[in-house]
Amino acid sequence: MLRIEGLRKQYRTGDAALRGVDLVVPAGEVIGLIGPSGAGKSTLIRCVNRLVEPTSGRILLGDDEVTGASRRALRRLRRRMGMIFQEFALVERLTVMENVLAGRLGTVPFWRSLTRRFPPDDVRNAFATLDRVGLLDHVDKRADALSGGQRQRVGIARALLQGPDLLLIDEPTASLDPKTSRQIMRLIGEVCAERRLAAIVNIHDVALAQMFLGRIVGLKAGEVVYDGPSSGLDATVLTRIYGEEDWTRTARAGEAEAEDDGAAPAPAVSPAAAPVTSMAALRAAAE
Repeated sequence: MLRIEGLRKQYRTGDAALRGVDLVVPAGEVIGLIGPSGAGKSTLIRCVNRLVEPTSGRILLGDDEVTGASRRALRRLRRRMGMIFQEFALVERLTVMENVLAGRLGTVPFWRSLTRRFPPDDVRNAFATLDRVGLLDHVDKRADALSGGQRQRVGIARALLQGPDLLLIDEPTASLDPKTSRQIMRLIGEVCAERRLAAIVNIHDVALAQMFLGRIVGLKAGEVVYDGPSSGLDATVLTRIYGEEDWTRTARAGEAEAEDDGAAPAPAVSPAAAPVTSMAALRAAAE
């Protein structure tokens, strides 16, 4: 469970990005974070793992306090938080498997990461995770040879390989076409449900949020102005979050798309065989 109490962030310029945010995200729940540009959505996500230092307030992951944690304790806490980025944050010249195994860098000795000799269990889990996100046939491809949707799936697999308790997801569909966006959002919801992960998804697409996220938190000028079911995002609520506009069609479109989206979830898969060292050897050991 993630618990945020009275979170504030004020920059040296005097601008207040967050103004006393309170939020609880139970295990297994995926919430959508919406609001206009500059509302504090990305700042909130980055305060949770302290990529941005909060000015005041408390952040707790389970029973452990993130705010005020020492550098060493923060490193341990960050291992429990998987981050999925809008721009994927992959190493272009590395393969899919190598990028995914980067999710274990915080838990293996330096010499193993330097020589890319990851423990067999880590590599076995990487194969299973890539199978789950639909990329088992692409393990040897370089990241720069992938489509946008495939790259985002690599980012999801890398975050999952950390074995996190929480996913922080920043605009996962911003660079994707509508069909791929639906597939990625569906995948995020499925893996969070399967693994009982709490997750915060920063998302601009209101209709997509309504379609795939049961709970929505609306931010405006650094304050929570809505926290409730996605079905409650009517024109009145959207006006409160974004300001005056004719939101009637937007609200109806989200409801209609949610009703029309009847695709079956992708089945879970069994783990692949355990590999050992170089990418060629990894492939051979798995076959």
